[in-house]
Amino acid sequence: MTSFEIHKVGGRIGAEITGLDLAGPLDETTVKGLNDALLAHKALFFRGQSLDDDGQTRFAARFGSLTTAHPTVPSLEGQPNVLPVDGEEGRANRWHTDVTFVRTPPKASTLRSLVVPPYGGNTLIADTQGAYRDLPEALREFADRLWAEHTNDYDYAEGKPLDEAAAERRRVFTARRYRTAHPVVRVHPETGERGLFIGGFADRIVGLPGDASRDLLRTLQAYVTRPENVVRWRWAGGDVVLFDNRATQHYAPDDYDDLPRRLHRVTVAGDVPVGVSGESSYLIEGDEATHYTS
Repeated sequence: MTSFEIHKVGGRIGAEITGLDLAGPLDETTVKGLNDALLAHKALFFRGQSLDDDGQTRFAARFGSLTTAHPTVPSLEGQPNVLPVDGEEGRANRWHTDVTFVRTPPKASTLRSLVVPPYGGNTLIADTQGAYRDLPEALREFADRLWAEHTNDYDYAEGKPLDEAAAERRRVFTARRYRTAHPVVRVHPETGERGLFIGGFADRIVGLPGDASRDLLRTLQAYVTRPENVVRWRWAGGDVVLFDNRATQHYAPDDYDDLPRRLHRVTVAGDVPVGVSGESSYLIEGDEATHYTS
């Protein structure tokens, strides 16, 4: 076993891992230890790694089968599993869990820094299980019974006009349209813990009218983003972040002016979310996204 150390970054979420070279071979015991740490801390941070795209893909694949880069957005040329996250191509400054608009969202995501601005450009990651525990008992019991529709076809600009480049990005993102109903409270498949499963792609609560639906989603989302549930990672060159997409949301503030920022993302395929009642998520619009994940 390759030994490593775990250093908590936040009280509820986040740990830095030291003593590992992710470019080298990782034995099964080490991978199990990292997965256990991921379940406990939900987000793991590795400083100063020397990975390229192939190395990042190999590392991510130790945690399960990989998805392709994205259901609708093209991958990096020659790297079908790698999604470029480039500040010059749009900024995802909205709290979200990756790709929840399909029936099988990713298990985990890896991010690797290539170009880091001298200020700003941090990534914030929130603990959705801690948010669920924070809910008043009556609200927890109510949330346990709720379902939400998630879609990739929503108002990214929140009513603001889109310039030509932004309009083209939206066209690509919604080239295939998806709408999936997920439980608002997801039972984690490995730990059995409950967590809020909402975020930016959650469009409406099933069975509620528009205003009531939006108000309830905002109320629940406010618990996710309470400061005690959030860890902030300040990127440096070569950093790698691994987070549990089943128990977190993340956000990249648009606070680095017109400076370049570039990361690469590789995601591990997940399973169909299951709610407190034991019922599984179901498609409303679109396909099973088998081109993206098995």
